[in-house]
Amino acid sequence: MLTTSKKLLLITSVSLASTLTCAEISTNLGYTSEYYFRGIYQAESSASAGIDFSQSGFYAGVWGADVGDGLETDVYGGYEFEFAKDFSASVGFTGYYYTGEFDDTYEEINLGLSYKFISIGYSVGTWDGGTDIDDDYDFLQITVEHEGFYGTYGSFGDEADGDYFEFGYGTEIGGFDTSIALILSSEELSDQLDSSDNPTESEALIFTISKSFDL
Repeated sequence: MLTTSKKLLLITSVSLASTLTCAEISTNLGYTSEYYFRGIYQAESSASAGIDFSQSGFYAGVWGADVGDGLETDVYGGYEFEFAKDFSASVGFTGYYYTGEFDDTYEEINLGLSYKFISIGYSVGTWDGGTDIDDDYDFLQITVEHEGFYGTYGSFGDEADGDYFEFGYGTEIGGFDTSIALILSSEELSDQLDSSDNPTESEALIFTISKSFDL
């Protein structure tokens, strides 16, 4: 005969097994010719890897990339839900952490809204690289997608400044997700200089290949 504690243990085990069965877990590997994030150059020839968990609208994950002088590690989680036909929204958190001397920590709250082929994201965050106190920033992103083609406009605000456009196309080739993108960044975000060594608007053409694996 099972004791009460053994019954509770059995119920917990069955419940956990049921939860894991309903959950989706996947890993990913990727490579990009140049690593850009929100219109800002990060590194050349960057490899990446990550793992994601999702269930009933909840999601969480960890993603890492080589940034030359160390490793970038992103930790994120949140909740996404549908509230009307073709409408969905999300709220979450993302932290960007670095080894080496590449950069300091960023942590932000993320809000998202999408309808069919258009999505809007808004993030409010802090950067630990300020001299006296954390620097605050916000970021607005609008993306339009259609049959693999996409266009994105992103803009920084608060104590940050600059905007960019990204136009690209993604498709699957031989079981791999591939994409090509043109990124046009304002001088505030640019890593390029003019003949007088002043920041100037920049452009970059990048190629990305990745593969996901369901566990």
